[in-house]
Amino acid sequence: MKKSIFLIALGLAVSAGCPFANAQNDELADSEVQTKVKQARVHAKALGGALKSRLKQAIQSGGLEAGVEECKLAAEPIAEGLSQNGWEVGRTALKVRNPNNAPDEWEREQLALFASLLEKTKLEEKQPSTPIDTYKYDSDSGEFRYMMAIQQGQVCMACHGAQVAPSVKETILKHYPKDEATGFELGELRGAFTLTYSPQ
Repeated sequence: MKKSIFLIALGLAVSAGCPFANAQNDELADSEVQTKVKQARVHAKALGGALKSRLKQAIQSGGLEAGVEECKLAAEPIAEGLSQNGWEVGRTALKVRNPNNAPDEWEREQLALFASLLEKTKLEEKQPSTPIDTYKYDSDSGEFRYMMAIQQGQVCMACHGAQVAPSVKETILKHYPKDEATGFELGELRGAFTLTYSPQ
């Protein structure tokens, strides 16, 4: 029997499965899923932390243009370095800079929910609980998918905000001629870390 579990942070939850499944098996599966959620959060935060550190160093040494260059050079190798032991680690967004990061159907649905949630909390003048994340688990295949929202931060405004300097824009377009990832406001959804675990 096929059983899938979906969960979105902040109370948006959907669960589907076989109502006659053995309770003990359900508990075991849930324990395994929660372990994967913890592992995914660690990997996502590691990717975000490493990228932010490299970006800050590059900007301090060579300005915003150097930051763009560093993102181009460092993002994929860092993600590949974390993609081990069955995990695939990356980023995606509704508006991407690198076309290789374009979302699939499930990712697009979750990104839309993240964006809606952040907009709702903004209108209500509340701070969202973090992390804002979601997962999907297929107990037949053992595949586990996870996403964690990335909010637009101050450090990224110069390259992703509404006011991008001409020299920075020129550097961006040199590397990403089809760039879509500008015009963001502080605190809104920038994108998400996206991870997949496949049993080996």
